[in-house]
Order: sequence, then C-alpha cells, then structure tokens
Amino acid sequence: MNKARKFIMLAVAVVTVLTLSQGVFTAKAAKVTVNWFVGLGTGGDPLQQDVQKAVVQKFNDTHPDIELKLTVVDNKVANDALSTLIAAGNSPDIVGPVGFAGANTFPGQWLDLTPLIAKNKVDLKVFPEALVNLYKEGNALVGLPFAVFPGLIYYNTDLFDEAGLAYPPAKVGEKYKLDGKDVDWSWDTVAKVAAKLTVDANGKTAEDAAFDPTKIEQFGFIHQYGSIRSELSTFGGASVVDEKTGKVVIPASWRAEAKWLYNALWKLHVVPSQSYTDSALLKPNEFGSGKVAMARTMLWFTCCIPAGKDATFKWDLGVLPSYNGNTYGPTDADTFRISKDSKNPDAAFTVLMYLLGDAELDLITTYGAYPARPDLQDAAIKAKAEKFPSVKHWEIVPESLKYAPAPHHESDFPNYNKGMQRFNDFRTLLYGDTGADMDVKAELAKLQTDLQAIVDEAKKK
Repeated sequence: MNKARKFIMLAVAVVTVLTLSQGVFTAKAAKVTVNWFVGLGTGGDPLQQDVQKAVVQKFNDTHPDIELKLTVVDNKVANDALSTLIAAGNSPDIVGPVGFAGANTFPGQWLDLTPLIAKNKVDLKVFPEALVNLYKEGNALVGLPFAVFPGLIYYNTDLFDEAGLAYPPAKVGEKYKLDGKDVDWSWDTVAKVAAKLTVDANGKTAEDAAFDPTKIEQFGFIHQYGSIRSELSTFGGASVVDEKTGKVVIPASWRAEAKWLYNALWKLHVVPSQSYTDSALLKPNEFGSGKVAMARTMLWFTCCIPAGKDATFKWDLGVLPSYNGNTYGPTDADTFRISKDSKNPDAAFTVLMYLLGDAELDLITTYGAYPARPDLQDAAIKAKAEKFPSVKHWEIVPESLKYAPAPHHESDFPNYNKGMQRFNDFRTLLYGDTGADMDVKAELAKLQTDLQAIVDEAKKK
C-alpha cells in the first residue's frame, strides 16, 4: 500500500472517530426541557420574579441534563393563557404556586404523583398525614405539601383583659375557664364567650336584655375573610359530591355549622353582618380594626394586622374549638403541580423535588408563606415573632396542621366555578340583611338542589 493511500485511510479513520465522538458528545449534551408556568397564584411580583429566575439559574447550573424554563403570566390573564397552551398541546410541565381553587379551574389536568413518589423513594412521613391527604383525589395524589396556612383563632388580648376573661386555649383538648368552671373549648363555648365580648354603644354586652344590636361597637367573633365552605368545614370536611352515588350531599355537620352561624349572626348578634363589615367601624378589616375579639382564619392573615409602630392592640393565637369532640382546622395550601400532559414527567418530577427541596426556603420567603417542611418552620416563625412581639403561642401553628380536615374546603367537583358561585350566593344571603329572616333549613335544601343541577349540567357536557 502506497503512502498516499495509507494517509487517506488514516484521515478517514480519524474523521470517523471524531464524528462518532461528536455524536456521543451531542447525545450526552442533549437536554430535556421542563417548562414552569407561574401566574395562577402568587409569583408575579417583580421581586418574586427575580427570586424565581435565580432558582431557575441555580437548577440549570446543577442539572446538565435538564433545562428549566420559566414563564410568568399576569394573574388576571393566567387562566386564559394556560387554557390556550393546553388546548394547543403545549401544556407546561409544572404549574405553581397554585392553590386548590386555581388548580380546580383545570379539572383532570394534574398528574398522579404516586408512581413517581414510589420510584424515587420519597418519604412523605415528614409531613402530617392530614396535610398529605389534602392532595388526594380518589386514589391519586396530585400534589405535595409546600406552602401551608393552618386555621387558627386570633384573639385580641386587650379586649379579653378588659372583660376579665381567660384567653382561648393554646393546646387542643385543653379546658377553658368560663364563669369559674372548666368547660370544653367547643363552638358552643365560643358563642358564649363571644356574647360577653360583644358590646353596644351603651356598654351593654350581648348577654344583657337591654343590649341594642343596631348599635354594636365591638364584636365577639368573626370568620375573617371566610368562604362558606371553609366556615362549614370547621365542623368537619366533606365532599360536595358523593363519589359512590354522584349525588350532592350537604352533611349533617355542615348543617349544624350553618345553624350555629345563623344564631351567632342573627340571634346572639356576636358576629358582624355584611352591613357592619362594610361600615367604618371595622376598618381596615374586621379583626385588624381592634373591634373584634376573636377571628377564625388562616395563618396568612398576619399580612393584614397592624404591626410595629402601627400596632394599635395586642393579640395572640389560640387553637380552634371542637365540634362533637373533634377539632377541624380548615387550611389553605399552595403547591406546584405537574401536568398530566407533560412529555417529560420524570424530569418534571426532578424539578418538583428541587422546588420543594433546595429552592424551598428562597421561594417560601419571597411568597411570604409558611413551609410545610418541619426543618424550615423555625426560621419562618422567628420572622413572624419579630414582627408581632405580643404573640406568645407560635407553637400552635405546626400543631394545627394535624387538624386540617379532608376533603379540602376547595376540593374539586364537576362545574366547580359555577358551583362555588352558588356557595357564595348562599353566604351572601346569610350575612346580608336578608339573613335575619332566613329559613336556614329551607335554604340549605335549595342549595343542595341547585348544586345537584349544576353538577348534572357538567356531566351532560
């Protein structure tokens, strides 16, 4: 073989080797793209966007096989934007943070994480079982705990001191001292305590026969920023539609709470009606005004209480009361969900574990949320304690997560948005001036009938 021929063959071999090597390199360098959609909930604020972009950069720097891309859409148009993407077959892989109401706008869209949890040996025992159960839809688990806001009793210590009353308990099951006797901290007890704390313009309490409900200047209790389903769920969680029969059922526990609330509003006058809520008396908000002694609401309500030099009263936290011996604390929760249409569910799950792992503290902080992960909770509470020095019982916060009722008070059902509007109409009727003459039993029956028609309408479609 002559030298020229040998050289040509060698050159061909070198080129072949280089080509094959480049092919291997290209295969190794090929990345799976995971798209993260933000907009159904929080995350749109410029400062939040900066943190989210930093999270994406850190992920991409440490995961050479996956490229995470972020899309942030204004909350006002996020539903339409996501609907368009899904319809076009371009559904993002991960959506969030998003609460139940936002997720329910897209029923059946979310991936069951159960197989991926088993495959990746994720330990869910770090969370309270009740918290994990919030994300169960039948046998499917469509989310994991991230940002949680347990239900609590906020109480104005100044008003309790003025009335000479014991503070609400700091532990579930603890007795309450009322009129010299130890009694259960139940919803019936709350009504009695609230009556002692509701005062009219003449200084008469709601217990006094001369009390004037048209001139109330201080109320004993409120479901602060409540929704009727969260209020009903303080007596126990329930599905709107029975899975076995497909029928809408208003359970006995919800009927009992509706009756309790009607009596508190219109018989005892210890809860402000909508007219009082809209009045100057209860500004900037009911409990924040300093004119309401107790409020049942979620942890996120710390956003709306005057703090620091603006603080006008002292307050603390208590546990929720019981119904029939059981405590139920409706809990708001945001998380990230994986679309069932994700073309790369394994890679999306890797991203999800990153958002709920290494990136969680940064995200929780920028979202102003409380972490579901126990190892991050002390730091979150420390930040709140510095802002509200009068609060002594922050330990109630993680404990209350154990009492989140399931199903969640925003759990899905057919024709969700229309059905929730019907629930809201019931609440408007109850809290409005029309509530004074309301036949609660009849209106609950009508609510059930109307909800059944709404559910059936979705089934026909």
